[in-house]
Amino acid sequence: MESLVSASSRTQLLFSPAAVLFNQAATHSLRSSLSFNYTYSAEPKHKTVLCKMSASKEVKLWGGRFEESVTDAVEKFTESISYDKALYKHDIMGSKAHASMLAKQGLISDSDKNSILRGLDEIERQIEAGKFMWRTDREDVHMNIEAALTDIIGEPAKKLHTARSRNDQVLTDFRLWCRDAIDTIVRSIQRLQVALVKLALKNEGLIVPGYTHLQRAQPVLLQHLLLAYVEQLERDAGRLQDCRVRMNFCPLGACALAGTGLPIDRFMTAEALEFTAPMRNSIDAVSDRDFVLEFLSANSIIAIHLSRLGEEWVLWASEEFGFITPSDSVSTGSSIMPQKKNPDPMELVRGKSARVIGDLVTLLTLCKGLPLAYNRDLQEDKEPTFDSVKTIVGMLEVSAEFAQNITFNVERIKKALPAGYLDATTLADYLVNKQVPFRTSHDIVGKAVALCVSKECQLQDLSLDEMRSLNPVFDKDVYEYLGVENAIRKFSSFGSTGSACVTEQLHSWVAKLGINRSSC
Repeated sequence: MESLVSASSRTQLLFSPAAVLFNQAATHSLRSSLSFNYTYSAEPKHKTVLCKMSASKEVKLWGGRFEESVTDAVEKFTESISYDKALYKHDIMGSKAHASMLAKQGLISDSDKNSILRGLDEIERQIEAGKFMWRTDREDVHMNIEAALTDIIGEPAKKLHTARSRNDQVLTDFRLWCRDAIDTIVRSIQRLQVALVKLALKNEGLIVPGYTHLQRAQPVLLQHLLLAYVEQLERDAGRLQDCRVRMNFCPLGACALAGTGLPIDRFMTAEALEFTAPMRNSIDAVSDRDFVLEFLSANSIIAIHLSRLGEEWVLWASEEFGFITPSDSVSTGSSIMPQKKNPDPMELVRGKSARVIGDLVTLLTLCKGLPLAYNRDLQEDKEPTFDSVKTIVGMLEVSAEFAQNITFNVERIKKALPAGYLDATTLADYLVNKQVPFRTSHDIVGKAVALCVSKECQLQDLSLDEMRSLNPVFDKDVYEYLGVENAIRKFSSFGSTGSACVTEQLHSWVAKLGINRSSC
């Protein structure tokens, strides 16, 4: 058995947000990390050999009481090996931990344990080399590996399933897989955060219109706007970290639903697999899918955030806005209109959010009517989860790529700023500072805007006499509040778009994300 971390050090590792976000030390010998990217497949990356046995069917490992084989239609309908073979690495990890525990407890011999570990190593080598024959008549990843182990080492393999059911086995595999997937998504979130912060650093001081109701509202620094998405992504990472903490409990040893009378040590297997502890209730252990629901819910919120970012950038890339120009490397053209340059990646980010939300709805609907404990319906939890992870990683990666390949059209943005009277609220603040009640100030500034509309000019173009005709409190210092640059300088509350506040936010994110400013 590989070396194990102590319970105390493991717990410290698991509950440290920094460890989850920026440190991969929590993954060691017994955990083989998954490799996700936006071309990620739920299947292993290597060649897959899938064989449908059509001649004489193999006797099922559970087939002792059965006198005839299932029909081809039933076999085809109930198999899950076509997708759950993605769990092979985690299934082997769990089996190694289980075999070592069985030997320590005297339930199998050390010789049998060593044979099992060697056989599992050989199976993993075959799978990684694309030489393993996945058989549909062996139903799922667990039966394929166990049957192959029997083919390789013989009788000792038949002892591996002692004090274990496929019910607790698959949940152990699935929790391990989801745990690794969360770590992968968090790293992808961080990459997008870095891309957004670097984009903010490149555009220091650029003022853009801030919108409410898609109407121009107040001036904001572009950096402030970009950091709003960075904040959202940080909450997304936090939700995943919280989810990881709750899912990190081990079902192994719960067996079918009631546990076992054999003298197993569930704490040993939990520690070997870097779980916090065994799950306390065996019925809950095999029937719980809360961890998947929470995981897919967190993914759905990420998808919503990315969809909003996508929508903003699609709008800003339009001729009507013209605020950004994506490079050719992240744009596509039209098959009929040669002039077109479309921000398709972000449109697809916006579109794929529906898919991630749909995966969550599938799981919610799947679980809503199930009695305790395990039901075969729960086999349907894998494909939506695999799809959710694949899709969300792709969305994060392409959003980071897009952020690194856009240019803000400074002159176009500056020309857009005068429209909309973006400094109106700042003018109201001026009056408040002169002890005019805010509601009265609001009314006065509204009349000032109406006057500007009639004169087709900006607030800063009004003469002091024209302003005093609205209220005698106006003085020449009012012009220090007018114009978008002056308005930005007047923002000073914590978290506001004022230059000093935004600079402080940027410094904080640069330090937290370990960004080298010279690389921007």
